[in-house]
Amino acid sequence: MNIYEYPDLQNSADLVTRPTAQTSAAVSARTAEILQQVQLSGDEALARYSVELDGVKLTSFRVSEDALKASASELSADLREAIQVAYQNIQTFHRTQLRAEEPVDTMPGVSCWRKNVPIGRVGVYIPGGSAPLFSTVLMLGIPAQIAGCQEVILCTPPQKDGTVHPAIRYCAQLCGIQNLFALGGAHAIAAMAYGTKTVPSVSKIFGPGNTWVTTAKQLVSLDGVAIDLPAGPSEVCVIADANANADFVAADLLSQAEHGPDSQVLLITDSPDMASGVLQALAAQTTALPRQQLVQEALQNSRLLLVQDIPTALQWANLYAPEHLILSVENPEKWVDKVENAGSVFLGHFTPESAGDYASGTNHALPTNGYARGYSGVSVDSFVKKITFQQITPAGLRQLAPTIEQMAEAEGLQAHANAVRIRVNSL
Repeated sequence: MNIYEYPDLQNSADLVTRPTAQTSAAVSARTAEILQQVQLSGDEALARYSVELDGVKLTSFRVSEDALKASASELSADLREAIQVAYQNIQTFHRTQLRAEEPVDTMPGVSCWRKNVPIGRVGVYIPGGSAPLFSTVLMLGIPAQIAGCQEVILCTPPQKDGTVHPAIRYCAQLCGIQNLFALGGAHAIAAMAYGTKTVPSVSKIFGPGNTWVTTAKQLVSLDGVAIDLPAGPSEVCVIADANANADFVAADLLSQAEHGPDSQVLLITDSPDMASGVLQALAAQTTALPRQQLVQEALQNSRLLLVQDIPTALQWANLYAPEHLILSVENPEKWVDKVENAGSVFLGHFTPESAGDYASGTNHALPTNGYARGYSGVSVDSFVKKITFQQITPAGLRQLAPTIEQMAEAEGLQAHANAVRIRVNSL
């Protein structure tokens, strides 16, 4: 890790930037080309990119019904049980989020309210390049179920043999998802955004991914396709004081570093001894990891900040706006109100980030790359449209009319004023 001792908060830009595999201009240009080709050539372009980018020649992108049904038998009983526990916890947490709102009388005779309407067809992207993230199926499929979305289209990169990992298929079945496609990368996002003969177009696209996927989502959003949030490479920020366990902290940092070389981890501590201890623990634990090479590449782009105190550490964390923030400090609850920018927060020494990734119940589809300054993580609300309604009685309109007319005429919009005046004159 790159070490910075007592850095200046006033010159923070370089220390809160994320690593990028290529320049954004190059990625954007190539991604735009892929999107255009899928728009023009549909399934033909998808087949071409499956060979070129995924290294797989497919006769059909759609995962068969038989393959879906067979998924349970391809998993161990222990894994199926673990997935069921996670499913229940995630459902329990998210079920409380969808609540009907009562009408409000803003003045006598004027009633306003909002109604939750599920998005009819949504698309979910499940990363599967270096690891099949079947947990993401639960994180996106469960709130879509609760919201009442009629149809969910799932795209995920195929394995080298052209199949979709059985755990992804199993989780999809649990969430009632029947339309699975072995498609990855920017061309999968294009297929869901614009539709092809095989892949239906959707109204909103969800799911994390690498730089290419994130860029594709942002570009299709310019064409009127909604997206959940800019969710790119994983990241974690750990704030650790002298009371933290260096082994725990190192394990949390490595849990994100192992996602890939473009992931980033940030340790902020006010204890030189803790900094030294974590560095030693990182070296020891890394050697035992099967994804050691990816971890080492990620750590080269990662940082350790030694700061004066925990309040300063929180200032740095808010500037960084991490996807995951772990407060591995004594009495973490007293610092909760100081957290302003973060996707999801983990309190105390026994709340690993892995819990949120898999099974505590919160959602792991979170804003990265500093977008936590303005975005929230995925929730049931992400899968519904909140439509406002209003109803005004004749008496209510008579009372509200002067206000509307004065404001409309002040803006020079006479027809707006007339729409009210003509009704009042009819009473």
